[in-house]
Amino acid sequence: MGAFDVAIAWLDTQPVVVLNDIARGRRVRIARHAACVLGFEARFGERCVQLADGYRSAAELAARPGSRFALLAPFANRMADARYCFDGAEHDLMPGTSDAARASRHGFVRDTEFAIAALGADEHAASVLLVATIAPQPGYPFALDLAVRYTLATDGLTLETTLRNIGTHAAPAFVGWHPYFRVGSGPLASWELEIPAACVIRTDADFIPLPGPDAYLPLAQAPGLDFRQPRAIGSLELNHSYTGLRLDADGRTRTRLRDSASGVGIAVWQERGVLLAYTGDTLERDARRSLALEPMESLPDAFNRPECAEAIRLEPGAARTFRCGVELDTP
Repeated sequence: MGAFDVAIAWLDTQPVVVLNDIARGRRVRIARHAACVLGFEARFGERCVQLADGYRSAAELAARPGSRFALLAPFANRMADARYCFDGAEHDLMPGTSDAARASRHGFVRDTEFAIAALGADEHAASVLLVATIAPQPGYPFALDLAVRYTLATDGLTLETTLRNIGTHAAPAFVGWHPYFRVGSGPLASWELEIPAACVIRTDADFIPLPGPDAYLPLAQAPGLDFRQPRAIGSLELNHSYTGLRLDADGRTRTRLRDSASGVGIAVWQERGVLLAYTGDTLERDARRSLALEPMESLPDAFNRPECAEAIRLEPGAARTFRCGVELDTP
């Protein structure tokens, strides 16, 4: 047996891919359904810690409350009135739906059964490649191939998501990830958060970013939401996107979460885009007992924002990859 291995297990009736780092005592479980992470166990000293606050049963996975560890494609988070305009054409993602019920969020793949395209393990890593197709549908007349590779290696877990336009017209498309992390056994108030951002995004009551430059609030003007230096979350209710993320020397930006009482810490990294932090205040299960740290290629409602148009445009035959992941702060 090598340093890493990969296996197939089950969550009730759902097939699950298990990536193992045998030497370091780390294990990641990923459902084929929605390509969703269910668990991320890691050894900190003599303790085995469950870092992922994922779904616990096949029924919960199918119902997807809270979008725990959801892949968000071909858009992330919310879209104003479920409508957008692209290349001069108006699109409605919820035709025939009244205003009160109109809410489109998190893309279209949370109920998708992905196919396992490849499994691999050697002395350096274990990985799985999951694939699916986003077919044309009401309000989104575009076709995309989606490939998702999870890799567990010595430096932690990497998620590499590739969108490829397989249609004949340009398409608006971007991805995000919606993981929830737990670094302590109790509520998150005492956990320390660090987000190396320049601005926080101002939104309306429906969490849609304000129009134009009004959306971008420098953190110097928002001290209550400023986590450029590590500090405890306290009673703050977060459901905020952060942008202008500072890159480290290796080209990654890192959002850090740590519990000094448990000694458990992680860094959620991404190569570009936006980071949304959500304290889980409205979760049906275990509210404020995990923190969602959501790497996204672009802003919520990006389909309706001119400054995002170039970044989310995908020409016919073109592909674009977004990488993010989790590093462990171990002694």
